[in-house]
Parts: sequence; C-alpha cells; structure tokens
Amino acid sequence: MADADEMTLPERLKYLRLVQPAYLRATRRERSSMLDEAERVTHRHRKSLIRRLNGKLKRKPRARQRGRSYGPEVESAVRLVARSLDFPCAERLQPALVGMAQTLASHGEVVLSPHLLDRLGRVSVSTVGRMVQRMRRDGHLPRLARTRPSPPNPLTRQIPAGRLPRHLPDPGHFEVDLVHHCGDSANGQYVHTLQLIDVATGWSERVAILGRSYTVMQDGFARILARLPFPIIELHPDNGHEFFNRFLLTYWEQAVPGLTLSRTRPFRKNDNPFVEEKNGSLVRGYIGFARLDTVAQTNLLNQIYDRMWLLHNFFHPVMRLQDKRCRADGTLARSYDRPQPALDRLCSTAILDPTRQATLAQLRQATNPLLLRNDVHSLIDRLVRLPNARAGKPQDIHKTLFARITQTLPAAAPVTLSIEGSITLR
Repeated sequence: MADADEMTLPERLKYLRLVQPAYLRATRRERSSMLDEAERVTHRHRKSLIRRLNGKLKRKPRARQRGRSYGPEVESAVRLVARSLDFPCAERLQPALVGMAQTLASHGEVVLSPHLLDRLGRVSVSTVGRMVQRMRRDGHLPRLARTRPSPPNPLTRQIPAGRLPRHLPDPGHFEVDLVHHCGDSANGQYVHTLQLIDVATGWSERVAILGRSYTVMQDGFARILARLPFPIIELHPDNGHEFFNRFLLTYWEQAVPGLTLSRTRPFRKNDNPFVEEKNGSLVRGYIGFARLDTVAQTNLLNQIYDRMWLLHNFFHPVMRLQDKRCRADGTLARSYDRPQPALDRLCSTAILDPTRQATLAQLRQATNPLLLRNDVHSLIDRLVRLPNARAGKPQDIHKTLFARITQTLPAAAPVTLSIEGSITLR
C-alpha cells in the first residue's frame, strides 16, 4: 500500500470499531486470522492491535496542548501580506508570502530578517488559514440586483454556443460579462462594469461604462485593447444585445481582425465560470451593490479599476483547477496548481516579446502593492460619498469616454492607460 493510501487515525479507529464485536466473540484461532487481516489492512503491529481491540476505541485527549510554532512577528508579517492582497484564501496566500514579503521590504513596509523569511517559507496552509480567521475583514452584504430577461437576438444564431475549454494553453481566450450597478432599481441609466477574464492565465480587465449603448461599449473595449499586453484571440460573452449588435460586430471585425466569437448557452451561468467568480470577488467585493449613475462616479470607478489592474494582475496569486474526482462517499476532491500571479503565468507562456516582458517586470518592481491597495480603498471611500444623479438632470456619457481623451493626440501615436488614469505615448 502506498503512503498516500495509508489509513489515517480516524479511519483505523472506524475499522477497528467494526471488527471489535466479532473479535470479542471469536475463538482463539478465529482471532488469529482476524489479527492477520487487521495487520494487512492497517499496517500496525499485532500487539498494538490486540491492545486496541481489547480496550476502548476512543481517542485520548492531549495531555498538554501544543504551543504556537510561529510568534507574533510571523503573524504580523502574514497579516501585512494578506492586507496587501485584500485577504485572499489561505491556499492562495501561503505560496505568495515570501515573494510579497520581499516586495514589501524593498518598499520599506516591513523589516525582514533571515529568520523571519525562513519562518514565512515554512508556515503551512492550515496555519495560515487559522491566522486569516483571526484577522478582521470588512465586507459587503450581498443583495442581488434584478434585471429583466432580454428578448431573443437573431444575430446570435450564427454564433456557436457552449463553454470554453478549462485548460486552454494559449492566452487570449476571454470570458466576458457585464455587471450592473443599478442598486435596488434597474430604471434609468446607470453604470456597468465590463469585465474580461483570460482563461489560460487569469489576466483580468475591467472598465466602467455609463449605460449600455454601442458608443460606451465600443469605448470600453477600446480602453481594454489599448492596455492589454497580449492579443485577443476569442471573446466569449453571454447572449445580451449589448454584445451582439451589428455596430459592435462591425467594430470587432475592424479592431481585431480574425477574432473568434462564441457565446454562452442561454440561462447557463456556468458556461462562464471564471468571469462569474470574478464578478463577485473583483467587482462586488470592492464596489458592492449600491447604485452608481453619474459621470463623476463612472470616471472615479475607472480610476479604481486602473489601479486594480496593476494590483491583481501583477501581485494577486491565481489558482487553477487541475483535477476533479468523486470520492467514495460522494464528495468531490479537487486539486489545484501552485497559485501565482497572472503576470507570471503570462510570462511562462512566452507570448510576450522580451521588451514588453521587461517593461512589465520593471513596473511591478517599482510598485508598492500595499500603497496601491490603500489607494484603491481610499478611492472607494470617495466613490461611496459621491451623490447620485438627480431626477430630471441627464448625464453626458461623452464625458466618460476614453476615445474623447485620445482625440487630441496624433493619430499615428498609439496610447496606453497608466495606473494614474492619464494617457501616455508608447
């Protein structure tokens, strides 16, 4: 029997409890054969099995509780790293402890000694989980926004429906979705978040748009294309009219030649699992469910998303499901690969040219993730304080457009959006 298949202590006790009644009633010869079988199954010494079967099969309480292996210095460092990454789960946090601690130390946020660095490299996932449970976290109460179902769209008949493969090797296949920031009422014009998630690397892009018109949808995709460091191969949105209309289809044909379009099946949210999960963790987890419906709120939300672009793609570790199987008791056993940031996954695919890869690495090296995270939350506090639109006062969507800003630049000069929200020439 392999070490991975060896019985745990609870499993051995359960087996011995099943055997014990028959063992106590058996003859000497029958007990001998039963002990032979128990030795083969449990891999325990015969004398130990005799003592167990003749006694009480209960686990004895520990006489002296084990002390903490990691002191307040280690927990303080784990807390700082967790806060910089907005408190991810222990499975994502533990592999990033050493790297993020070194990054924060280079920006003067923490003092690292060789002993502390060694302890951070040794701490287990379960210990990190207990530390995270002791940390305070601020969250939003979930309140689902209701939207009306859209009528059938004839333009989607020629678009294949289904799911993207979960283990695509090449970056560029994006799941796409639109998050509504309408609050309790879907009446009138309000802000939406356009989000794209790359299946292969977990790279995420978010843009705030005011309304769902062709003008703002095209502008949102243009903003993403100007910032994305690798080409788009396929877009996989849902069946909404905001994605499939003749104006936007023409734009995609011109802006991204050779683009493949696919879509989810109607009422099958699991066809876009990656972007649906990020709708909760990267949009609702930060912005919540409040109504946003003004130009000022849209522009400030885009400033937040510009900083989140750098924080999540360059620093936050991403987990990828590798295998899923059903156990004998009917539960699912899932195995994941080693968590790592989307930028590291992107660099491992060799899709980036060396110059672009060096530029991104330099940008990450020069960025303090803790200050960036604090900047995100301070902007969110400003967003919460902004007033909503007043009745009868329309909002000018053109004041939110990325294309309007770039019109003053030379036509031959490509542009990209920096994390400060300003326009810089490439």
